[in-house]
Amino acid sequence: MQPVFSHDGQPVTHGRASINGTRIHYVTAGSGEPLVLIHGVPKSWYYWHRIIPKLSEHFTVICPDVRGFGDSFRPHNGYDMSTIADDITELVDHLGFDKFGVAGEDWGACFALAIAAKNPQRVIKLSFAESLLPGFGLEDWSHLSVENHRKGRFLWHVSFFHVPDIPESLIQGREAMFWSTWMKNETYDPAAITQDCVDEWARTSSAPGALRAIFEVYRSTWTNIDLTKRWAQERLPMPVLTIGAEHFIAEEARQQMLHFSDNVDYAELDCGHSLALERPRELERILIDFFTS
Repeated sequence: MQPVFSHDGQPVTHGRASINGTRIHYVTAGSGEPLVLIHGVPKSWYYWHRIIPKLSEHFTVICPDVRGFGDSFRPHNGYDMSTIADDITELVDHLGFDKFGVAGEDWGACFALAIAAKNPQRVIKLSFAESLLPGFGLEDWSHLSVENHRKGRFLWHVSFFHVPDIPESLIQGREAMFWSTWMKNETYDPAAITQDCVDEWARTSSAPGALRAIFEVYRSTWTNIDLTKRWAQERLPMPVLTIGAEHFIAEEARQQMLHFSDNVDYAELDCGHSLALERPRELERILIDFFTS
């Protein structure tokens, strides 16, 4: 992992908070209104390291390691969207903030939606990037079908990670090879997944219990479907920005949020699935414009 600094050259601040029955590792940087950034699979707070310096000029940036990921603890349960949303909301409480903005990518976007749905009066704005929600497309894109294969959207891993025990048995000891290959295949620019990223996510995913924790997110699909269907019955009151990668989920990210909100904007970047690694300058500009307007 490379050192990460705020806009004024100060190292990011690491912290741990014992909340909601687990212990969450997080970093903060900057000052001002709080902006929570939530990573996806198999990542950690370090996913955001290329945009933290610029964002810290405008916000108190809060980057948690989701339960089970990074250097957070890995309890045996609680990997559904609602529980993880409570983890992060309690972290914001722990840091002394009431209202806040939240942005997520991949599964982090699902968790960000959950936070907004459960705390509609606290979340000022929501950014939902490059994700499909359980109950609204995730399972459909995981099917082996002619259409999914032709469109390059066959998410085979959704079903594979859902199977108990087998993914852990096959990937353990091969974390660096597996994750780097998988993530690079989802990018438009594989070079964006640099060795420091591979090393960091291989380190954290090879810790005791880490692979199990990562896959428990997928094994919570049936619970998550019930949650998203229920949350979709109430419209979100805050502005929503959806961000898609032209060469991966793209405009479908906007379609996801139209199930929940009537106030949805859309931005698209010329890249693959890892927006903050492939197009950091463009992403930080979009987020600053949205959360400061």
